[in-house]
Amino acid sequence: MRAHTELRKNGVRGALTFILFHGKRHPQELGAPEVEAFLTHLAVAGRVAASTQNQAKSAVLFLYREVLAVELPWLDGVTQARAPKRLPVVLTRDEVGAVLARLEGAQWLIGSLLYGSGLRLMECLRLRVKDVDFGRNEILVRDGKGAKDRVTMLPIALKSPLQAHLGRVQSLHRQDLGEGYGEVYLPNALERKYPMAAREWGWQYVFPAASRAVDPRSSGVRRHHVSEQSVQRMVRQATRDAAIAKPATPHTLRHSFATHMLEGGYDIRTVQELLGHADVKTTMIYTHVLNRGAGGVISPLDRVG
Repeated sequence: MRAHTELRKNGVRGALTFILFHGKRHPQELGAPEVEAFLTHLAVAGRVAASTQNQAKSAVLFLYREVLAVELPWLDGVTQARAPKRLPVVLTRDEVGAVLARLEGAQWLIGSLLYGSGLRLMECLRLRVKDVDFGRNEILVRDGKGAKDRVTMLPIALKSPLQAHLGRVQSLHRQDLGEGYGEVYLPNALERKYPMAAREWGWQYVFPAASRAVDPRSSGVRRHHVSEQSVQRMVRQATRDAAIAKPATPHTLRHSFATHMLEGGYDIRTVQELLGHADVKTTMIYTHVLNRGAGGVISPLDRVG
């Protein structure tokens, strides 16, 4: 709901900017050439990011298609804003260890899973108890990016601490049940199909929030998962405390997982599958560390003397 509201606000702002750009003329007096001129101006004179230009384009097209019922021809004459191609921030193994050493409890487990299993932050926070298979040392990521499921590894080093953590989470769940609560949000209308599943242990979040809260979707009192903002703050603080100058985020731990897997000799297709990338080209961005660039070339200065 919040995302939809924000999208609508952005659309209104984009349409208003378009109208103001053309001297407050009514959109029905304008057409494809004016849209092309507006979008090109954003890229050339405004030097906006590609995402900003695409957002403005979507807003204008929505205005014409949904409000004015006018179909615009394909806008071939638009100068596209270029999306910058940047390499991901990657930590060394020592730097990863320094960051994780400054996290505690559930935050340490979350950081360790991001690095040890290659999870995205929200994939980790949305894990359910039944998705962790200690017997097979696997984690099932449900409904990941692109609405795809995948399997990744559960690091052996995390089995015992994660089992101990889940023991504490189960005690908390029993306490919630005893106080008349204990329900959790279920995706894809499963709550209507299986009315009792929301209270079952297997559906509980691996990383529940410290307190219960009202769920705006149902108005019921539930225990959500840990907030992504809290993890982001903790990782940033741990990075600063470790005196690491790199702008590390929780996603940096996933980048580091992929990089270190390739450095360890694992096939890029294997890493692609573990990361859940639809195209191997996305995974190939991490091959810059494999002695195929500046890091793999000996400077002439190092040969002097």
